[in-house]
Amino acid sequence: MLTITDLSARIAGRLLIDNASLALPTGIKAGLVGPNGAGKSTLFKIITGEMATETGHTSIPKNTRIGQVAQEAPAEDTALVEIVLRADLERTKLMKEAETATDPLRIAEIQTRLVDIDAHSAEARASSILAGLGFDQEAQQRPASSFSGGWRMRVALASVLFAEPDLLLLDEPTNYLDLEGTLWLEEYIRRYPHTVLIISHDRDLLNTAANAIVHLDQKKLTFYRGGFDQFQRQKAERDEHQMKAREKSMAARKHMEAFVERFRAKASKARQAQSRLKALEKMDTVDAVVENNVSGFSFPRPDRGVASPIIAIEEGSVGYTPGSPILTRLDLRIDADDRIALLGSNGNGKSTFAKFIAGRLEAEGGRLRLAPQLKTGFFAQHQMDDLIPEESAVAHVRRLMPDAQEARVRARVAQMGLKQDKMNTPAKDLSGGEKARLLMGLSAFHAPNLMILDEPTNHLDIDSRAALIRALNDFPGAVILISHDRHLIEATVDRLWIVKDGTVSAFDGDLEDYRQEVVGSSGKGKKNSDNDGGGSKAERRKKAAQERADLAPMKKKIKDFESLVERLTKQIQSLDAELADPGQFADAPYKIAQKTKQRGERAAELAKAEEDWLALTSQVEDAEDSE
Repeated sequence: MLTITDLSARIAGRLLIDNASLALPTGIKAGLVGPNGAGKSTLFKIITGEMATETGHTSIPKNTRIGQVAQEAPAEDTALVEIVLRADLERTKLMKEAETATDPLRIAEIQTRLVDIDAHSAEARASSILAGLGFDQEAQQRPASSFSGGWRMRVALASVLFAEPDLLLLDEPTNYLDLEGTLWLEEYIRRYPHTVLIISHDRDLLNTAANAIVHLDQKKLTFYRGGFDQFQRQKAERDEHQMKAREKSMAARKHMEAFVERFRAKASKARQAQSRLKALEKMDTVDAVVENNVSGFSFPRPDRGVASPIIAIEEGSVGYTPGSPILTRLDLRIDADDRIALLGSNGNGKSTFAKFIAGRLEAEGGRLRLAPQLKTGFFAQHQMDDLIPEESAVAHVRRLMPDAQEARVRARVAQMGLKQDKMNTPAKDLSGGEKARLLMGLSAFHAPNLMILDEPTNHLDIDSRAALIRALNDFPGAVILISHDRHLIEATVDRLWIVKDGTVSAFDGDLEDYRQEVVGSSGKGKKNSDNDGGGSKAERRKKAAQERADLAPMKKKIKDFESLVERLTKQIQSLDAELADPGQFADAPYKIAQKTKQRGERAAELAKAEEDWLALTSQVEDAEDSE
């Protein structure tokens, strides 16, 4: 169990965490959520001992192995699979010792221990993890130095997953993954046998892989059972209860203040007034619910519409090197109201296709026809490709409004969601989320008819992603989207195209079908649909529906336990509040013993309910894993 007690922490003099406490049960998969800059990464540094606390402490069982993705991606001339294998320090040490050991007893001990830690299957396990993250067999034998930084970060992630630490800390692991890698990671975390704490703004990841949410907000840590959707419902209910309690408290306070003010000068009521005044001083204040106001995104409406098709491609081909096209056989049409998501593993050409239809790459063959007066906005995955590092947001916008007054330029920057104190900051010094907002605003500056977005949600928190969804749904033009965020895709697009085998084609199915194809293949590639022993798509769906129905009673029990845990927690909090003021029991001291006994009973019931909840959750997960 990870226990955090009365923890406070500062960064550069700014208080991020203030007397926060948390108890994280062993074996749980918890998502750590909160606004950007709230202190989530700081908390990770405290847990690993990298950073000291101002007050309080963290506690974990002795000999607990903590693992997190290395900040520096490996760039050596060692094969990827070998880099991953050496992440298991014990296996590496034993294998090295086995090469030189001469004592028969020690050799026997080494071999026994190697069997215990399943060392004989290590290479297969390492290869499976690398395959899940997008590396085929040939790529696994290549040196790390031959890959880009983003792909090397996947190797760093594979290494920590292979090491299988007792406490796994993951900080935005999907930022370097495509949708296929994200889907694989969801399943891997869900099945992970130890405790996981993951910082993520991907709500589908938090719903699928996590069974608890830790919310870092207003410098406090709050623990919620269930996935992200359940967390949102519970938080909304808690906020509503707090608002009502505050209103009640304010009304009572106002009534007392009025009484005191009215009768303070009257001799006959002076004693009562003084009594009320003392009660007023002791009265607890219920904090107001603080809302995190997130700046929205705004895509201006196009000045004029364009007739469909806005883009038509006939026998098109495109690439970066003449004579070596990456994509061929392109016969596609994009209409004025199309909402299309591009699916496919990284390296298959999604960004290449996006640059092609954005006019950044010339066709090598075939024909590309654009509608007259078509305006295209392009959001690049690699933000600094379209930003000038040394120039501020104001300078970027002024280039597009050379004759405008300073106030108009700054007003336009403010519309992009950048605060006043960030307007003159060089682009290279902005946070990832601030760069994304600037680039989004620049790409939509001239009111395009077509928005092409390549991984727009990297570095955006959950509230900002929700704002982006609203803006895209309000946008009247066409949208081409590349994203690993399943929730964004499901909420904004109605057509799926798959980039695979050197071409782009329509995908026959929805995103859940694609998920089953990726995850259900278990690293073996696409299923043979009707010939894989699972029957037709209709039969598979029927079977899946039956399996869901079989698990429904257990899932209902899980929800019942979650409600019970929440109810017992509130009762304990209420009893603690009563016991904190023993003066109220002056006339009946025996009630202290009664309340103390009640508190102990509720605590025991809570511990039992939490154990039952965790056991039942594990049963459901195991049943789903065996499907």
